[in-house]
Amino acid sequence: VTMGRIIFYEDRNFQGRSYECMSDCSDMSNYLSRCHSCRVESGCFMVYDRPNFMGNQYFMRRGEYADYMSMMGMRDCIRSCRMIPMHRGQFRMRIYERENFGGQMYELMDDCDNIMDRYRMSDCMSCHVMDGHWLMYEQPHYRGRMMYLRPGEYRSFRDMGMGGMRFMSMRRIMDM
Repeated sequence: VTMGRIIFYEDRNFQGRSYECMSDCSDMSNYLSRCHSCRVESGCFMVYDRPNFMGNQYFMRRGEYADYMSMMGMRDCIRSCRMIPMHRGQFRMRIYERENFGGQMYELMDDCDNIMDRYRMSDCMSCHVMDGHWLMYEQPHYRGRMMYLRPGEYRSFRDMGMGGMRFMSMRRIMDM
């Protein structure tokens, strides 16, 4: 498993106190009073603007984010982060039109930039990730707000605090 490494800084341009993270961190306010820049040295991470992996989510790959709030249109500081393990092998996910795996079902093994075009599916309200790690996007062509999914059953996106969000495209998180 490729290890990830991310360093958070209190101020823009990698200034101020820093905190280094190589795994999940559910509440960064234990280490930094604020966070305005970060550097992903290896791996990929999801970052969240609320503790405990809640709130808006953003995907960060290797690189420097000197002022991520303006770069990514974030309103709030990063409060928690999750390391994404790199998956080798096949990707497989079933998406369902309704909650609790109801309605139409389609199985994906690769990226889908528009479920409406590909499957005539106007909604995706639950899913089952069998293999790999995925990003779901609110709009077609991998735009808008996103949600990170690891292998597991997701019976209701609404119950996950994603109320009002519809997912129209999904992409595999591959080794970058």
